[in-house]
Amino acid sequence: MTLAAGSRLTAARLNRLQPKTYLAACTSALTATTSTYADITGASITLNTEVANATYVAHAVFDMNVLATSGSILMVGRMQVDSVTDSGIAVYAMDAATRATVAMTWRGTLASAGSHTFKLQGALTSSLATGGAFQQDDTKLQVTIYEVV
Repeated sequence: MTLAAGSRLTAARLNRLQPKTYLAACTSALTATTSTYADITGASITLNTEVANATYVAHAVFDMNVLATSGSILMVGRMQVDSVTDSGIAVYAMDAATRATVAMTWRGTLASAGSHTFKLQGALTSSLATGGAFQQDDTKLQVTIYEVV
């Protein structure tokens, strides 16, 4: 946001100087058994921006619990913004019956002002009957919006 000499500083302009942070946690475990991505229940944020080209930084933690082992299949987590998949995925090998929290960070720009939805999704890289679970409470999404444009 550019402030030129003589311009009026309004409450709305000042409000946009402060970043806004949102947090959502998984409310029901997702058991993934195929390569088809599914929404992680509760790990979704819908927010409103006031200006076009607001910047976001999203941090996700996927609590991945391997239920069946495989030397070649991975658990994968991703994020979608307004139904478009963001680049980059969180990856966890399923070669041992273990559990881990895997983090991922994304950064991008929201081209238009208005409502935007961020959500986490999980899957496997191939089908596995028992699969792996994205656990509730510790699978979380945090989004920070910067509207200083």
